[in-house]
Amino acid sequence: MTVPAQVDCLILGAGGAGYPAAFFLAQAGKSALMVDPIGNLGGDCLAEGCVPSKAVREAALVRGLADKFAHFGLRGAAPAVDWRAVMARKDRVQQTRYAQHGEEIAQGGALFVHGRGAITAPDRARIDAANGSTREVGFRHLILATGSRPARLPIPGAELAITSHELFRLGADLPQPEHLVIIGGGYIGVETASMLQALGTRATVLEYTAQLLPGFDAELATFLHASLAQRVRIELSAQVLGIERNGADFTVRYRQNGQEHTVQGDAVLMATGRVPVLPEGFAHLGLQVEHGHVVVDATLRTTNPQVWAPGDVNGRSMLFHSAVRQSLVAAHCIAAGGQAVDRMRFDAVPMTVFTEPELAHVGLTAAQAEAAFGAGAVAVTHYDYATDSRAQIYGETLGFIKLVFDLRNGLLLGAQIAGMDAAQLIAPLALALEQGLGAAALAETAFPHPMLSEGINKAARAFFSSLSA
Repeated sequence: MTVPAQVDCLILGAGGAGYPAAFFLAQAGKSALMVDPIGNLGGDCLAEGCVPSKAVREAALVRGLADKFAHFGLRGAAPAVDWRAVMARKDRVQQTRYAQHGEEIAQGGALFVHGRGAITAPDRARIDAANGSTREVGFRHLILATGSRPARLPIPGAELAITSHELFRLGADLPQPEHLVIIGGGYIGVETASMLQALGTRATVLEYTAQLLPGFDAELATFLHASLAQRVRIELSAQVLGIERNGADFTVRYRQNGQEHTVQGDAVLMATGRVPVLPEGFAHLGLQVEHGHVVVDATLRTTNPQVWAPGDVNGRSMLFHSAVRQSLVAAHCIAAGGQAVDRMRFDAVPMTVFTEPELAHVGLTAAQAEAAFGAGAVAVTHYDYATDSRAQIYGETLGFIKLVFDLRNGLLLGAQIAGMDAAQLIAPLALALEQGLGAAALAETAFPHPMLSEGINKAARAFFSSLSA
């Protein structure tokens, strides 16, 4: 492929923050060049994140059905776990999607280079292709979609821990841990603990703060803690001090309540968040950076009007589906000559945690809403899974839907869900938040029966009827 000397838009990274913009701009008649070191679409989400981890998680859920046989009047042995076969299936899912993305590249209209880009001037970059060729390219606009990588704590022995990369990458060949010590109780840590425990691994989670899932709604975090603690050892307020190797095992030292403790396992997972990946020569762009993240406005434009930074590099909402929307916002504005024709609503991006049970949330918590609008300005309605027909059928009656409404106008401000199907249920609530809908729309829509989504309708009706009274 011939790389031109000048393009309208250079896109560094072909993950969720990169390829939607590249294809949109190409279809809009702009010359778009996309460069990615993986050589395909999907970024880390497909390479080592959401897709492969959920492939393993679904295997854990299927195996876990055996634990529920008695509820349905069934009998039989739980299936044995073949770790290598589970991981091979994960690889097949990844390879299927890579083949699909390869077709998208061929048909998308944007130029694609397997390689890396280095910034050499405010409007120029060096493209180092994987085949060894190098080319200088000028650009009118730059989309910085270089994503993020797993973070490691600055502690002795940090290099002894694996990350989500080693665990879920294509072709991962790690044996199944017998006892996995997980440093970090955020969503990556708890998801991994949940799925691997269901496949037969003992797991210990060490979380630095006093709450599992720090930053989450307290009721959601407490719900998950109570459920997960029945299967997984969880240590809160645990400051990890170091990791040491002892033969085939590892010892993790941590301080808790002023005392030092240790826990041993045959593998240690560092699940302490992710940090942005910035290209070589980044300083040439003159961008404002705060806490390691590129500062952007609601159009994803940086402090350099030529540069846009959707996705993980801005740290605003480090999720694949958020990156896709951010990518398109940036592309819409670039295609309009830099005008702010579209804006990102970060508060309307749903967050899901694929543990067993699931969690999901979008928008404001009740506490955040009261802090923003004043005490007494919001109303919270609950729908308890114990009263739901589908939850009763499945025997999954522990859970709830919580909706936060603005008392002044009835608009939805936020939602939190814990329990079965939470990741699916949050989608219509994110739509309602994005579109400025409220209790009336949710209460007057007929939701299918017998499905848990009826709970959204019933919770909205409870609030809406109180407004009408």
